[in-house]
Amino acid sequence: MRAIKVLAVLAVVWSLYWFGAGYVLRTGIGGWFDGRAAQNWQAEFSGIQTGGFPLRHVTTLTSPALADPVSGAAWHGDWISFDSPAIWPGQQTLRFADTPHYLSYFDQTIVLQAQDLMAELYLKAGLALEIKRLTLTAGPWEIDDDKVQLAAAQSLELAMVQQEQPETYKIDVNATDFAPGTKMRTLLQSSESLPLEFQALSLDMTVQFDRVWDRMSLEQRRPQPRRIDLKLAEMQWGELRLFATGYLTVDEFGIPTGKIAIKAENWRRMLQMAQASGAFPTQLLEPAESVLGLLAGLGGNPNSLDVSLKFRDGSIALGPLPIGPAPRIILR
Repeated sequence: MRAIKVLAVLAVVWSLYWFGAGYVLRTGIGGWFDGRAAQNWQAEFSGIQTGGFPLRHVTTLTSPALADPVSGAAWHGDWISFDSPAIWPGQQTLRFADTPHYLSYFDQTIVLQAQDLMAELYLKAGLALEIKRLTLTAGPWEIDDDKVQLAAAQSLELAMVQQEQPETYKIDVNATDFAPGTKMRTLLQSSESLPLEFQALSLDMTVQFDRVWDRMSLEQRRPQPRRIDLKLAEMQWGELRLFATGYLTVDEFGIPTGKIAIKAENWRRMLQMAQASGAFPTQLLEPAESVLGLLAGLGGNPNSLDVSLKFRDGSIALGPLPIGPAPRIILR
């Protein structure tokens, strides 16, 4: 009988804790949205509720919408849920609706639709909510623009893991059966000889930022990369294969300096596609083919090219060929 009484008291105490913690979570989320609205964001949702008793807290927002007037970025979806163990809210699983998500940057909008889109956040204890590890996974997904498919894939895996130096994160990305849409294929002037899907598309790098990723990263400004160590980027699309590795340092203006070593198979085709997309100046195409063809010949295989992209003084060069201004690396 005494054991039953003890269990009954523990059940009541746990229930009070669960409902109290759930109230704190709902209040915290609502307060965060109110805080963004006070900073002239669009920050709203139509409803909020909590479930998951007794072991978890699952807080669901319906029709959430966020828009930052400074960066011009905006997002809207049908619902999002925050799922965490009742005993520790610092391990959050965010689940997103399978219905369309609208992502905007000023007046440009794309539509993302993904099955089983989920983000897992492991946070350090404290009010800053510093990210120790973040993973983003999805099943089949596609991105559309004005009802024209831009890209799709059968899965997506992204992981960002904090290293010993808190501002440094290891980032891995892998997309299975990535398929460029009709608009992208037309822009690249890719022929029907190329398959519909990439055989490989992956990225492995370590990035040192100017500050850690935490709640301020969304509320104020994004951490900016200061050093990028590219372990390996790999792309295979039919007969086209590309490998890249190297490093870049980035100053406070987003200007990169460094070198990326590239190995390209069927590089002439890639060069023509880059020129067709506008990424490579037309006037440099013919001299670039001549010089790079010479370099490839020295390597023994005219279809395989080992060359470096060099970033210096705000400019970029492909081997000995200057291409133009280097892109600025700034997270908005």
